Amino acid sequence: MTGTQHSEPLGGTSAAGTGVAAVSTPAFERLLDYLKEVRGFDFTGYKRASLVRRVQHRMDRAGVAEFEEYHGYLQVHPEEFTQLFNTILINVTGFFRDSDAWDLLAGELVPALLDQLGDEPIRLWSAACASGQEAYSLAMVFAEALGPEKFRSRVKIYATDIDEEALNFARLASYTERELAGLPDGYRERYFQPAGTRFQLDPDLRRSVIFGRNDLLQDAPISRIDLLACRNALMYFNAETQARIVSRLSFALKPQGVLFLGKAEMLLNHSAAFEPIDLKRRFFRRRSTAPAVLTAVDGFRGAATATAPPVERAQLQSEAFLNSPVAQIVLDHDGRIQLINHAAGATFGLSARDTGRNFSELEISYRPAELRSYIDEVGASRQPAWLRGIEWHRSSTEVTFLDIQVLPLTGGFNRLLGVSLMFNDVSRFRRLNDELETSNRQLETAYEELQSTNEELETTNEELQSTVEELETTNEELQSTNEELETTNEELQSTNDELHLTNQELQNRTAEVSALNRFLESILSSLSAAAIVVSPELTVRTWNRQAYELWGVREDEAVGQHLLNLDIGLPTGELRAVVREVAGGDREHAELSLQAVNRRGRPVELRVTVTTLADASLDRDGSGGALLLMDGAILPTGSELAGSGPAEPGPTEPGPAGS
Repeated sequence: MTGTQHSEPLGGTSAAGTGVAAVSTPAFERLLDYLKEVRGFDFTGYKRASLVRRVQHRMDRAGVAEFEEYHGYLQVHPEEFTQLFNTILINVTGFFRDSDAWDLLAGELVPALLDQLGDEPIRLWSAACASGQEAYSLAMVFAEALGPEKFRSRVKIYATDIDEEALNFARLASYTERELAGLPDGYRERYFQPAGTRFQLDPDLRRSVIFGRNDLLQDAPISRIDLLACRNALMYFNAETQARIVSRLSFALKPQGVLFLGKAEMLLNHSAAFEPIDLKRRFFRRRSTAPAVLTAVDGFRGAATATAPPVERAQLQSEAFLNSPVAQIVLDHDGRIQLINHAAGATFGLSARDTGRNFSELEISYRPAELRSYIDEVGASRQPAWLRGIEWHRSSTEVTFLDIQVLPLTGGFNRLLGVSLMFNDVSRFRRLNDELETSNRQLETAYEELQSTNEELETTNEELQSTVEELETTNEELQSTNEELETTNEELQSTNDELHLTNQELQNRTAEVSALNRFLESILSSLSAAAIVVSPELTVRTWNRQAYELWGVREDEAVGQHLLNLDIGLPTGELRAVVREVAGGDREHAELSLQAVNRRGRPVELRVTVTTLADASLDRDGSGGALLLMDGAILPTGSELAGSGPAEPGPTEPGPAGS
C-alpha cells in the first residue's frame, strides 16, 4: 500500500532494544489490521523484517514493550499515529538522483519519446514522489527538451504519494540550497528564484505538476501514461505485492511507454509485460501486447462564422469579469473594495453601494474564513495563497464548501496594485466525494479501489485550471477501475468453474471411499474369527463383531484404546512381546496358542495368528501395525468332565470359539 520512496535507516534490533531478530507475530498482524481499519493505511504488503523494526523503533520511543500494549497506546494517544507513519514512511529523495540514469533519460530516451509522440500531449507520472524533487526533475528535463512554450502546452505531470505530509511539502516547491545540490549546471538559475534563505520553483514549471494522494495497492492507477517513474519503492514490498504493483504500472502505461525504476529494483519476473531498454540504469519499456487503436481526432473542422461586430476591449473585459461564474472581489492596495462581480454580489449579499468600503469592515472579511491575515501575507510576499475546503454555514440547513484563492495584482517593478479574491464553490465535488466513500463501504472489497478516485488537484492557475484537471483525473481513474473490475469478474467466473469441477471430483472420490469402507466392513463381519487391527503403538484401530462376541467389548469402547489395557480375559503377559515385535516390524508373522477366558467366563483354548501390516500410507515410517486373528474352542470345566466321561467331547456353542 504505498506510494513513498523509502530508506532503511533503522537498526535490526527487536522491541525495547533486546537485540532479538524482528519477527512478525499474530499480535503484530492485528496491529496492522487496526491501522488499516482506523486510518486507511495498509502495510500488510510490506516486508515484515523492516516493518517490524520500524514499529518497534516507535515502541521504544513510547516506552512500550509489547504489540498489544502499543495497540492500546495508539487508542489513548491519537497523536502517536503521525509519529508512527512518519517513521514507517521515511521520505528520501533528491533532484536527479543517480545522475547517469538521468543523463541517459535526457540525452536519448526523451528525444526518442518526443519523436514517437509527434505533437500529441505528453503525460508523465511520478509515483511515490515523496517531497517532489523527482517530479520536478522530470519537469526540468522536458522543459529543456521542448522549450518553455511547448512544455506549458503539451506536458502534464502527475505526482502521487501516500504520505499527505510529504505531498503538502512538495506542493510548496520551496527548497534549501543544500537540497538543490544535485541540479545540473545552470538549472538553479533558470528554474529557481531566491526567496529568503530558500529557493522557489518557477511558477510555470510548478503549474505543470499535479499532486495528489494515491495508494499503489488500493487506488486505481492513472492511465495513458507515456513515462512512469517509480523509484526505490518496490524494494520494500514482498514478491506478491511487487507483482500486484507492477501489474498496475503496466496497466497505466501506454504500449511502448517507458518505466523508470530505482537502481536497487529489477523486473526479472515480469518479462512478459516489460522489456529492458537499459538494464543497468533500470529503464524498461512496456511490450506491445495489443494492436494499435485508432484514436479520435482531437480537433473539429467547423464552418466559417461571421465576424462579430467590433466592441471596445474595456467593455469586453468588464463584461467578462462581471459575468464570471466564480465569485470575485478586487481590492486596491489600501484594502478598499473596487470591483464586485455578479456572482460575488449574489453569494455574499454585496452591491454597488459597498464599492469603496474598507474590506475589513465587512462580514465577508472573517466569515466564512479569516481573510485579513492572508491578504496582508499575499501583499507582503507577492505570492498567491489558497484556502481549501472552507465550510460555510449559510443557514441552519444549508452548508457550502469553498476554495478561496487570494492573488496579488502587481504592476511594473513588482509594485502592488491590489488583491483579487476568488471564491470557488466546491460543494458538488465534496458531495461526490462523500457519495464515493459511502459506496465503497457498501461494496466491500470489490470496490475498494473507488475510495480515492476524487484526486486532489493542486494548482495555482488563476483560470480555474485545478477544477478542470480534477474532473479529468477522476474520470480517468473511474474508467481504469471499471476495466479492472471487468477483468476481475472474468477471473472469478473462471475460478467458479474450476471449483465446480473440483467439487464433482470430490463427490466421486467420496463415493469410492464409502464403497471401499462398506466392502472392508463386510469382510471383517464375515470372518469366523475375532479380527483386531492395532497400530505400532498397540492402539486398537479395528474391532469386528466376532471380537465383541469373544470378549464382550463393543467396537466404540475398544477403538482408540491400548490393546493390553483392555479389561478382557486375554493373557496379556504372554501376548505382549509377540504383538510388539510383529507390530513394530521386527517379525512378519507369528502364531501361538493361549488359554483365555471369554466374556461368559468360560475357559477358551485360543489360537492367535499375528501378521504385520506394511503400508506406507498407514504410518510415517511405513509400518502399519498388526492384524490379530483369534480362534479356538471352549474348554470343558471340571464338572463337565466328571459328568460326560473322557471319551465323549461335549458339544460346542454356536458361533466363534469365544461365544
